[in-house]
Amino acid sequence: MGKRCTLWHSTLFWALRKQAPCVQQQRLRGNGSRKASALPSSLPTERREERGGLISTVKMELDIQCEEMSPSRWAELLSTMKSCKTIRLDDCNLSSSNCEDLSSIINMNPSLTELKLNNNELGDAGIEYLCKGLLMPSCSLQKLWLQNCNLTSASCETLRSVLSAQPSLTELHVGDNKLGTAGVKVLCQGMMNPNCKLQKLQLEYCELTADIVEALNAALQSKPTLKELSLSNNTLGDTAVKQLCRGLVEASCNLELLHLENCGITSDSCREISAVLSNKSSLLDLSVGDNKIGDSGLALLCQGLMHPNCKIQKLWLWDCDLTSASCKDLSRLISTKETLTEISLIDNNLRDSGMEMLCQALKDPRSKLQELWVRECGLTTACCKAVSSALSVNKNLKVLHIGENKLGDAGVELMCEGLLHPNCNIQSLWLGNCDITAACCASLATVMATKQCLTELDLSYNSLEDEGIRKICEALRNPSCNLQQLILYDIFWSSEVDDELRALEESKPEVKIIS
Repeated sequence: MGKRCTLWHSTLFWALRKQAPCVQQQRLRGNGSRKASALPSSLPTERREERGGLISTVKMELDIQCEEMSPSRWAELLSTMKSCKTIRLDDCNLSSSNCEDLSSIINMNPSLTELKLNNNELGDAGIEYLCKGLLMPSCSLQKLWLQNCNLTSASCETLRSVLSAQPSLTELHVGDNKLGTAGVKVLCQGMMNPNCKLQKLQLEYCELTADIVEALNAALQSKPTLKELSLSNNTLGDTAVKQLCRGLVEASCNLELLHLENCGITSDSCREISAVLSNKSSLLDLSVGDNKIGDSGLALLCQGLMHPNCKIQKLWLWDCDLTSASCKDLSRLISTKETLTEISLIDNNLRDSGMEMLCQALKDPRSKLQELWVRECGLTTACCKAVSSALSVNKNLKVLHIGENKLGDAGVELMCEGLLHPNCNIQSLWLGNCDITAACCASLATVMATKQCLTELDLSYNSLEDEGIRKICEALRNPSCNLQQLILYDIFWSSEVDDELRALEESKPEVKIIS
């Protein structure tokens, strides 16, 4: 009997594993993207949730996802909500009528500080009800999530009133709604009110155009409290991004996070983005993925990144049309910018020569990089000796995503030598779709049984078959193995091996085998 999972792709699992199952299935069946970073804002990656504040990892006091609400169940929950500090009701098929009840809860429960209602068909009418509670003097809500709630520009006037009147509100997440430029201009008016103390504003997939920048800059000038601004997946273009960057340099706000993924940026904007990096030491997190900035744009960005004022920690440059020519600058950045802890270079044609330069940078004792994402970068077995050497020297690297590269068994065998070195502290290793077979599984099993720091391993989309899976299972049974998640999407194995995996899950419930 063959076993095969075709619903999920391992590269998307990283983006979705914190999401409710119904969202995962519903969104992925209709989404052919292979890059986690390219997903809609309603499907944030785990990295982006910590990077961009797009979804909380903290367990909510009332935490319900993907549940159809019967009248009796809803009445039961309303009673519970009266005393909750944090509430999540994502994907619960809520409508405007539920918002009327939630408005009463906000009014009656002054201890409520966080409310998440993502992926519900609330509509503009629902937001109007909700905002009645938000405008009450008893309201102390700090964080409001309304992503993918079927809102339009009509909701923005009501939300503007909340921003103007409610100083407790510090986070507003309204991505994946058709607010449009006109609607967000109204929100900006609310931000300019002295009562507004907003710190985080998420506007991904809001159908914004270049015309929004003047209003955003005015809001930035008047709002020194703003720390995070996400404008990804809006059609801004170079002219608007340049204007935005000039406003950011002049603004009094100490922005810490700026996300401009898929905003129509080219190398033409990179000098202005570089100026923000060199002038705003507060900026810790920059994402310009899915923009065609190219090697020339990257060179300009690196001028700002290498400036002594720049304190960047997280840099996402996935699918930016970079080649190995960019790796000299990137290597200098990795080896000398001690604040940099995370970099994503997914889906750039770096090739082996580029990866070898990056590995040399990782060996520099000044490098403090903890996460390196080089999935789909045109790598082969030829770079694996350099990767192994870097792993054997670098003590800081914790996460390595190197899947969807043709490393082969010989390449992974070489990498295992570095992984086994006492200096190596890798916790998460992704080798999905790397052209590996059972031939390298004995070495991987040794790593699993030896390196207690390794807690997550992805081997999806590889022809491991029964022989390879059995070797991996044997390692999992070893008491020294500390693996917590093993990801095995799209791998065939027999019914006998399937039984072994089930038995293993029962004997070690702390291990999640995801297939």
